[in-house]
Amino acid sequence: MTAFHYDALPGRVVFGAGCSTRQLEPELQALGARRVLLVVAEQERALADKLIAPLGTRVAATFTDVRQHVPQATVERVLAAARAADADAVLSIGGGSTTGTAKAVALRTSLPIVAVPTTYAGSEMTPIWGMTAGGRKTTGRDLAVLPKTVLYDPDLTLSLPSSITVSSAFNAIAHCVEALYGPGANPITSLVAVEGIRALAAGLVPVVTDLHDSAARSDLLYGAYLAGTAFAAAGSGLHHTICHVLGGAFDLPHAPTHAVVLPHVAAFNEPAVPDMRRAARALGSDSMADGLAALAAATDAPTSLRELGMPQDGVEEAVRVIMQKDLSGNPRPLTEGDVRAILGAALAGRPAAVEAYATAAPTR
Repeated sequence: MTAFHYDALPGRVVFGAGCSTRQLEPELQALGARRVLLVVAEQERALADKLIAPLGTRVAATFTDVRQHVPQATVERVLAAARAADADAVLSIGGGSTTGTAKAVALRTSLPIVAVPTTYAGSEMTPIWGMTAGGRKTTGRDLAVLPKTVLYDPDLTLSLPSSITVSSAFNAIAHCVEALYGPGANPITSLVAVEGIRALAAGLVPVVTDLHDSAARSDLLYGAYLAGTAFAAAGSGLHHTICHVLGGAFDLPHAPTHAVVLPHVAAFNEPAVPDMRRAARALGSDSMADGLAALAAATDAPTSLRELGMPQDGVEEAVRVIMQKDLSGNPRPLTEGDVRAILGAALAGRPAAVEAYATAAPTR
């Protein structure tokens, strides 16, 4: 067995259908929360209102101005709301952008977060924060932003539209794939990541056929939980670097961008990551790139950055910014030309294939 280290992160997880209605108040009580700031996107306000009804005056204020990629202006507004309410805890109900907004408060104030995710973003399981200013997305790692408690209720995802379900699930799969080769990758993160991929794949195809398949929804949420856990310990790599640059520079939708870019980064890195073949078998394939392509075809996942709004001339700007990042930890050395090839293929929506990068830099 290869020597490794693994840092288990603190936090409590409550998983089960209906747990958000049964357990939300007791979990806040356990944290001693008396003046809660609710963070929720406007489109999920009705759902949140039902969940918080038993809390009464415990919810001191509500912030609904959630924006993807957490712009700096949003950070300032949510911090002002927390201060005005004299909040002693933050309750996040929603997807990754909502969790990210709550994390912005915790980063500056160290207030505890209780997260109730309604998508498969996985941010609720990580100590990673992200904010955008001046067209650039900055990320960091701080235990202060890791939610103290996460309530995973599959019932809350039953109304998630197909397009959001698919792209969000691919976002979760991206966390699993990066956990196979991130800077902190180890046998434990790989084990969790492979099981996460299996659960996500098992849930995604039937959900596309029946959005109200509760068993499949449970598989997806379970897989998303595992994905966030693995990613939190292993850390991010090339794929997330690319997606964060694209999101910050062009305001591309977060989860669909992951769905488009992931097969191409997987195809590039696959020859240098032995665990990727084992993980690919969870997709019923001998190749991660091929397995992802088949899953995308079966679920009508997005495949082109152009369709998401990226301009043709945006590739060069993105390459320039990406090459300014520290990519030395990638399992396979890559050049400016390699990054350009990955982005060009993703922009055009060309099929991802390991053979397309055969002439790139050799594996380490």
